[in-house]
Amino acid sequence: MNLDLEQLKKDHKTSYFALEYERLLSEEKKVNEMVEADESLRDLADEELQNIKFQKDAIERQLEEMAKSEKENEEFPNEIVLEVRAGAGGDEASLFAWELAHMYERFAENNKWSWKILNESESSAGGYKEASFEIRGKDVYKLLRYETGVHRVQRVPATEKNGRIHTSTASVAVLPIRNKVKIIINPANLEIEYSRSGGAGGQNVNKVETAVRLIHKPTGIDVRCTTERSQLANREQAMVVLQSKLQLLEDEREASKYSADRKNQIGTADRSEKIRTYNFPQDRVTDHRIRQSWSNIPGIMDGNINKMIEALASGQVGDAEED
Repeated sequence: MNLDLEQLKKDHKTSYFALEYERLLSEEKKVNEMVEADESLRDLADEELQNIKFQKDAIERQLEEMAKSEKENEEFPNEIVLEVRAGAGGDEASLFAWELAHMYERFAENNKWSWKILNESESSAGGYKEASFEIRGKDVYKLLRYETGVHRVQRVPATEKNGRIHTSTASVAVLPIRNKVKIIINPANLEIEYSRSGGAGGQNVNKVETAVRLIHKPTGIDVRCTTERSQLANREQAMVVLQSKLQLLEDEREASKYSADRKNQIGTADRSEKIRTYNFPQDRVTDHRIRQSWSNIPGIMDGNINKMIEALASGQVGDAEED
């Protein structure tokens, strides 16, 4: 195994192993020089060299495991930003967006993940026009990465007097937050707006312009963060989310080049793609990508989505018909 010891020494996680490996190399060199000077020490030297090799092999295995773990963490980070946005359907769509957020929050609680509100924009009906949340925990992106897309609800709204079933939509986006940032944002391409944060948080929240909105002028992508107590903290959080959105956009562009080879994959992670229908009158949730359905909508909306998550992870196609 060829180790770049100088590079390994720069990383605090691997510097100890690099220094120890360097010490062993020095010991190995001394033992070999000793044998060259006195061949009668060969047996003693061989035993020492065998011991040094054992220690070197152990370090190489640990470094290999660390590299493998880091690669997996980069592919499936343990931190995401989840966004929900009301689509077609007015107040009913905003209420459904709120219910989806609650569903994911309960799922996060069940998995002992942390859940943090980044931004909330409420409708007059008490639902979400849009909202974003930071979720941290083991395997969070691995489990939720297929939730991106349009979720459709079919039910009779509470305000419907004639008992007619309405169809509304809400979109979900799952943005992985990676340790290694590939996207560098030119400050000249940013427009920054500051405003007062609404809602709970004390008098300071409403009197000081702590809320931050970043607009990336070349793409039109905007990010708003309101829940941190300082303008700087909100700006830093918004920048992390913006970088993640731009990286996702770049990843989608790359993926589209190979779309013909993606037939066996589940969806395209496109938030405009209709992925799931929640049919309340029939107590049925159908995922259109894998053509499977599940019952017990009350339980599902309360965060019991494990069966759906597992089915998507396995990628097995069922026999359900798309509505």
